[in-house]
Amino acid sequence: MLQIDLWKRICIWAVVALGILLALPNGFYGRVEAHNDAVKAVEMGTDPAEVQDALDNWPSWMPSGLVNLGLDLRGGAHLLAEVKVADVYQSRIEGMWPTVRDLLRDKRDEVGTIRLEPTDGPELVVRLNERPEQAARAAELVRTLASPVASLTSAGASDIDVTTRGGSIVVRLSEAEQRATDERTVRQSLEIIRRRIDEVGTREPTIQRQGSDRILIQVPGIGSATELKDIIGTTAQLTFQPVVGRTSSADERAGAGNEILPSLDEEGVFYVLERAPVVTGDELVDAQPDFDQNGRPAVSFRFNPTGARAFGDYTAANIGSPFAIVLDNEVISAPTIQSHIPGGSGIITGRFSVEESTNLAVLLRAGALPAGLEFLEERTIGPELGADSIEAGKVASIVAFALVLVFMFASYGLFGLFANIALIVNVAMVFGLLSLIGATLTLPGIAGIVLTIGMAVDANVLIFERIREEMKTARGAARAIELGYEKALSAIVDANITTLITAVILFAMGSGPVRGFAITLGLGILTSVFTAIFVTRLITVMWFERKRPKTVLQGRYLKLVKQETSVNFFRRWKLSIGVSVLLIVVAGASFFAQGLNFGIDFKGGTTIRTQSAQTVDIGDYRGAMQDLGLGDISITEVFDPTFGPDENVSMIRIQAQGDVESVTPETIAAVEAALKLAVPDIEFKSVESVGPKVSGELIMTAAIAVILAMAAVLIYIWLRFEWQFAVGAVVALVHDVILTIGVFSEVQLQFDLATIAALLTIVGYSLNDTVIVFDRVRENLRKYKTMPLAEVLNLSINETLSRTIMTSFTTMLALLALYFLGGDVIRGFVFAMMWGIVVGTYSSIFVASTCLLWMGVKRDWNKPDSNAGTQFANVDA
Repeated sequence: MLQIDLWKRICIWAVVALGILLALPNGFYGRVEAHNDAVKAVEMGTDPAEVQDALDNWPSWMPSGLVNLGLDLRGGAHLLAEVKVADVYQSRIEGMWPTVRDLLRDKRDEVGTIRLEPTDGPELVVRLNERPEQAARAAELVRTLASPVASLTSAGASDIDVTTRGGSIVVRLSEAEQRATDERTVRQSLEIIRRRIDEVGTREPTIQRQGSDRILIQVPGIGSATELKDIIGTTAQLTFQPVVGRTSSADERAGAGNEILPSLDEEGVFYVLERAPVVTGDELVDAQPDFDQNGRPAVSFRFNPTGARAFGDYTAANIGSPFAIVLDNEVISAPTIQSHIPGGSGIITGRFSVEESTNLAVLLRAGALPAGLEFLEERTIGPELGADSIEAGKVASIVAFALVLVFMFASYGLFGLFANIALIVNVAMVFGLLSLIGATLTLPGIAGIVLTIGMAVDANVLIFERIREEMKTARGAARAIELGYEKALSAIVDANITTLITAVILFAMGSGPVRGFAITLGLGILTSVFTAIFVTRLITVMWFERKRPKTVLQGRYLKLVKQETSVNFFRRWKLSIGVSVLLIVVAGASFFAQGLNFGIDFKGGTTIRTQSAQTVDIGDYRGAMQDLGLGDISITEVFDPTFGPDENVSMIRIQAQGDVESVTPETIAAVEAALKLAVPDIEFKSVESVGPKVSGELIMTAAIAVILAMAAVLIYIWLRFEWQFAVGAVVALVHDVILTIGVFSEVQLQFDLATIAALLTIVGYSLNDTVIVFDRVRENLRKYKTMPLAEVLNLSINETLSRTIMTSFTTMLALLALYFLGGDVIRGFVFAMMWGIVVGTYSSIFVASTCLLWMGVKRDWNKPDSNAGTQFANVDA
């Protein structure tokens, strides 16, 4: 009987209310953001009275979580940095020299005198001058300095390997210690970068590890990638080192265990220092801008107890000797020790400005980066571009939403209204979940939401079309509604799980905006299923209990396909397969002949987006840059209806040269200067740089993501249906992916990371269609045990044709709005999706079903059938 228990109704409405409540702050974004900033300021020590107005912007008892706006919406800087972990090995080994030296000197009667040999690698080579035959004994002594590796995976291993080479001993870090050092180095770098950026006070930065030795840094609201690099790229390695002497040349021999560093203040003066420091910046607990006794800017510092003890002991033993304060391989001060300095505090003087002393204090407080950083990818996006992107995304979403709502009401009347209510709840719940997890919304993320709007109606369409069918045979409207939900459940679950698998793989393999797209798509799938199965059903039941109608969904509604169709889809199957084969051949020929027009993500280089009031003249632009020696430059004028009459936009792409990223910040500045001579009011709205190293890895990652998605859904369909169904579905997927890549090759549209997201979504969408058809085939195979397989397939496709066309049309409506109104940034992505809907719908009807017809399935699983394929699994949905 059509009924829902009271406790279930309460739970459903409670979940809906919670989702709407969590999403509500996003409707008052500016006010809530100001409130949150004020709360954070109070936590940092600001007087609440100073920010009371901002605190009053939003009730404290209300949720205040917001969806973070990504760089393409807010503007800011993006960096992908690789930590040079191998640099740490050298400093670790060099730091061991004083200990090794003192140990062997104490055993001089056994091993004789020693000398440190110069070496190129991260190793200590200590030569025994007088008794080389005692190298084994010296190695045995040095091994006593070994410590256990501080790692769970390398428990019991030693941190150093000591070997002999002729009359010398060689000390290296063990492999286990290198792995542990790598992990510590990246973790420490991650934390220090986070602390440095937090010191600047930017809003909602994204700082996360990628892979084994890379760190992704995205900071909204900052001026440029160069500015961000200045904040985090400075190693700020502070050391206090003994002074051996002074020299006027950096080319003099420093001697083993020593180094020559320049003076920051004294031009032409160099200091010979012992490499092993007395104390380092790691032992600092505080650093503050200050002034010396002469009123000049300085930085005061304080060590922790370990550093204070070492500093005090050294100053007590070396009164009258100079020692150097070294910052990033430059001697900023080399005072003479006048007396014992207990307590571990002091002051750094130099030729600082107030601003420089403040910045130095910030860097020292944050700590020293343990290793250098190599920036593989950098992007700068202006906030104006972000505002345009937000407005374009809003307009596209609203138009797509309105089109789908109108279409659903025209197609299903009152039931369409129920679906529309559920759709509004669905979007609110997506934003509520995004706010709850603190997700970052990017432009591809907005595309994911718009795509969710288009696809969210699919489950409702499945249910409503099934109710229409059941009205012909069921006893009354109540039974038809009940059977409609019951029989549609299997197809809804299977179709959405396959798409969810794609979203999970996209999240695992993707990065940045692609991962944002995967999050919104995955959450959209979950909320769509919930609203269709529970919310729409509850509204329908509540309406039915009051009205008790005799029939439902039987009036005159907008229909894209007749209620009953009898198309013979296999009548010309050779023609349809021949067309597919021909298109695949053309796509393959185009791919091998001219390849893909890889975007900056894959090819490496720099893309600059410009804007000016003056009309874009590509010839003038190219002429202005021809003397810069940048090689082949691609210049494209961007047309978009969202641009005003004084907004003439171009995209300038400068490819990386060879294996080295040649497009440096200086080169970009030179390009800007050259263009300003030709177009004085030109502005650089965004700059995106990707190194060849990271771009090559992206291609491999993208290919693996597509293959993994296909493999995962093949296994799922095999488990839910049978192997013939899985093979048919994967053949259709391969067909769709090849044709999509072929179109991008033939038209030479830009192929970038967003296109990979579209490809994987096409995989999910095509599967969605195919699984709906296969689910009906499975049902009809049990229902019509003697009907020929070709007729069963035809019947199943005809029965689901209305749903297939309806879902494709609603999704296309949403994508059309996004294509024409969403801005040029994601136009390639949306085009791939639109093409994918066409080929996905075609392949689910013709390709996948034809493969199933060829392979055959067992018609009766109770007895063998020599004319059928492998046994068809009796799997209940």
